[in-house]
Amino acid sequence: MTDPAPEAPALRTVRVRLLGAAILVAFAFALAVDLPRTLPLQDDFFDALQRVRPRADDTTPVTIVQIDEKSLAELGRWPWPRTSLAQLVHTINAYGPSAIGVDIVMPEPDPLSPERVLAHVDVDLALLQQISALPSNDAELATAFRVAPVVVVLAGAPGKSAEPMQAPPVFVRDTNGQADAAERAIASLIKFPGALSSLATLNAAASGWGLISVEDSHGIVRRVPLIANVNGTIAPAFGVEMWRVASHAHDLRVTTANGAILGVRVGDRAFATDGNGVVRPYFSRRNADRSVSAVDVLKGSVAPELLHRSFVLIGVTALALGDNVWTPVGERMPGVELHAQMIENMNGQAFLTRPDYGPAVEAGMLLVFGALLIATTPRWPMRYAAGIAALCATVLVALAYAAFRADRMLFDAATPAFALLLLFGTLLAMTLADATRYRKALQQVVQRQREESARVAGEMQAAQRIQLDTLPRPESVHDARVELAASMEPALEVGGDLYDFYMLDESRLFFMLGDVSGKGLPASIFMAVSKALCKSTMLRAHDADLGALLVQTNVEVSRDNPAALFVTVFAGVLDLRTGALDYCNAGHENPWLIRADRSGTVRLTAGDGPPLCVVDEFPYRAARVELAPGDVVCVVSDGVTEANDHAHALYGTARIERLLAAADSARGVVDALREDVKAFAVGATQSDDITVLGVRWRGSAG
Repeated sequence: MTDPAPEAPALRTVRVRLLGAAILVAFAFALAVDLPRTLPLQDDFFDALQRVRPRADDTTPVTIVQIDEKSLAELGRWPWPRTSLAQLVHTINAYGPSAIGVDIVMPEPDPLSPERVLAHVDVDLALLQQISALPSNDAELATAFRVAPVVVVLAGAPGKSAEPMQAPPVFVRDTNGQADAAERAIASLIKFPGALSSLATLNAAASGWGLISVEDSHGIVRRVPLIANVNGTIAPAFGVEMWRVASHAHDLRVTTANGAILGVRVGDRAFATDGNGVVRPYFSRRNADRSVSAVDVLKGSVAPELLHRSFVLIGVTALALGDNVWTPVGERMPGVELHAQMIENMNGQAFLTRPDYGPAVEAGMLLVFGALLIATTPRWPMRYAAGIAALCATVLVALAYAAFRADRMLFDAATPAFALLLLFGTLLAMTLADATRYRKALQQVVQRQREESARVAGEMQAAQRIQLDTLPRPESVHDARVELAASMEPALEVGGDLYDFYMLDESRLFFMLGDVSGKGLPASIFMAVSKALCKSTMLRAHDADLGALLVQTNVEVSRDNPAALFVTVFAGVLDLRTGALDYCNAGHENPWLIRADRSGTVRLTAGDGPPLCVVDEFPYRAARVELAPGDVVCVVSDGVTEANDHAHALYGTARIERLLAAADSARGVVDALREDVKAFAVGATQSDDITVLGVRWRGSAG
């Protein structure tokens, strides 16, 4: 059973892209339904925008009167008698503020009021009655509240309120006139079972009542309700109520549409909210210029413009006494400063907005950039694809920051960017996994090819051994009258050259050298067939004329030759008694006759004819030359004369003739030619079989 072939790269790329597209659609759907709003990543990104560019607060309509460490050091520890608070309210009111917010919950009577202190002390009854007839500390504070535009606080409580809750009138209007839609919108408000408030006398004396409870998302205040549902009563936020009192508005108006809150109107100002009546304040960093110490106010050492026609907030900020909250700008600030920032946002209409279409825009951007990643990641090198992923994430962040800076709009770039990086990582992992599988499949194919090549190489080596074994060895001719030497070096594993020699009778030696057109296995097989047919013809009629025998050989070799191959042959019959050499050349390289008397070399050019299998029934004619004792006949294939060096220069016949001039034996001729050709062609690829045959007649006596 064979291993499956590797998949085509295009098919693997399509699979990766389909899986990537499925993941991308899932991510985009999650963004479209705003699922990331439940995850901390979105809030962390919005916080980062505010930390990078917090709200500027060069001017502020708010002044915070702090009951700080300095005030406690001079006026005594907290809680102060409420007469001190009353004096502080009277002092502030003298400057003509727009509204005074007291960010202190006082649900119980003042324990420092004289009648309550002396109730547990043994004093004169008459004195006790006189003191009891005096106004209490709570009454003094209520008087201060009554003459000033004071707003007191409500704090959301887990249970129903013990005292009746006071709140300004709130009117709800649906833009489409649908009462049931307005009811659904009101039902979506943040709910509190009850509210903790100050004493009824203090509440009754105040001009406004505001809720100070806020949403705490993972320890950071990011959203503040402008209105909330306290046990069925719509209560405004502390900052909203300060604004109502300052603008002398009698009531609040809530606008709804399609079952969601659109905004809250106070006098001539409208504040847009999320669907549940919540806003996102745009926070600034802490600013000491918006705060003064309560003791400095009482001493009259505060600049009048800080308190005149401004929003004044009274709150406890002393260490370990005040309530502190974390804000998106990364700073911890007192709760009273949180309310100051709310009023500043209302004054400058600076609330951050998260558009209803924001999730759809984010999903669309993810689809666009995700499609780009899917198109590039499986095809491009990893460094380029990673650069595209990083660029897409950077563009998302840059666009979100631009929208935030220009219009205070919040678009979540962190979640789409994170989704893009996850998508890129998934695409990369799938691409690498597919590449690994493809590489393993290729390795299996290569291994099979290697095994097949090894098998073929083994078979070719065996064929080479068989081919060489079929060639005769010089020692097979046991006659002292002749010396034989031969060499064949195939260009491939097996060659298309052939040589042969054998005794026709006791005195005649037949020898031949042939060259089949082409190289490799087909040529070697045709060479073996030609050699066998030639030998069969010669041995059947060895007394016949050599030309006639070559004619018969041509007929036999041509009979079964569908590939239309041809063979060049030089054949000779040497009479060992007389040295007479009959020879016939069928299209082969003319051999050389080297005279033993050093008179030079002679080319044997007679007896020529076309190669075998070229012309049917060609009448080959033999020629004769007389050898002297010691003469050498050298026959070569064209692989010798046409051998190339590294510069593609040919070896040529002139070089052969110079080399043969010094030869004096058959073995010397063969060895000298073989070594010289090898030295000439060093560094070049052997292009043809190289075959050399040498025959030396020693004489009739041997």
